[in-house]
Amino acid sequence: MKIAKCLKNHVDIGYCIVKEEKVYPIDKILGIHLESFQELVENWDDISREIHRKLTEAKGIEMKDVEFIAPIKRPVRNLICVGKNYLDHARELEGKTANLTGIPSEPIYFSKLVGEILGDGKPLVVDSSVTTQVDYEVELGLIIKRECKDVKAADAADVVFGYAVFNDYSARDLQTRHIQWHRGKSLDGFTAMGSFIITADEIDFPPSLKIKSYVNEELRQEGVTDNLIFSLPTLLEDFSKGLTLLPGDIMITGTPSGVGMGFNPPRYLKDNDVVKCEIERLGTLCNRVVMKK
Repeated sequence: MKIAKCLKNHVDIGYCIVKEEKVYPIDKILGIHLESFQELVENWDDISREIHRKLTEAKGIEMKDVEFIAPIKRPVRNLICVGKNYLDHARELEGKTANLTGIPSEPIYFSKLVGEILGDGKPLVVDSSVTTQVDYEVELGLIIKRECKDVKAADAADVVFGYAVFNDYSARDLQTRHIQWHRGKSLDGFTAMGSFIITADEIDFPPSLKIKSYVNEELRQEGVTDNLIFSLPTLLEDFSKGLTLLPGDIMITGTPSGVGMGFNPPRYLKDNDVVKCEIERLGTLCNRVVMKK
């Protein structure tokens, strides 16, 4: 299913199923009120069965009559991020970021603090007194379905709720100055998410989807989401060793080459630039950069 969160006449109508140019509010389909995204995920097996049973009788709203907002406003916890997970990206950043060089032999994880996720069509407002080296990174994000620990790679598909397109905006000057990635990845607005979550049952595991980013309509990044140094089954098995994942946790899984830092000279984002990220079947994510002095 395609899941979104919508406003109608500026009023939040909650989580919706998107189908054939219409949206169907889940609360109305089921006659319940979902308090949070985590509640939706935790009860998804029962909820999805009821949706399948009742959707044909439900009254939809035309997509043109609603506004889509980020499906997850505030994540359950910090995002789990994987660094340098596409070979070509690892090579283009050789010697340019923090103190990690070469092709990783083990997954590189870092945390991304998120106050509120930026949605499609929303401006990325950047304080130029804090950073002048803002970069883009299109990434496949996966969302955890159930509480789990010590996941086996063979069972990894069972713990994934769904997928969405993300942009992992990065302040490269902060990132290199602090010799780590946390602050440079965590400024307000620096996590952006597309309007749709596609549930895992709709996509083969691990997903093999075309992934691209554009700046002002110029193609910058292009790849395939399974062309990874460390596959999704490997990441879920490795990261969950001795560590409990919760329903609604988000892992973003790396970015292909073509980021601004990878150019010589670097091509960082400027005021009024438009960044578009897209992943096959998951949709697009666009933000305009506003540099605030």
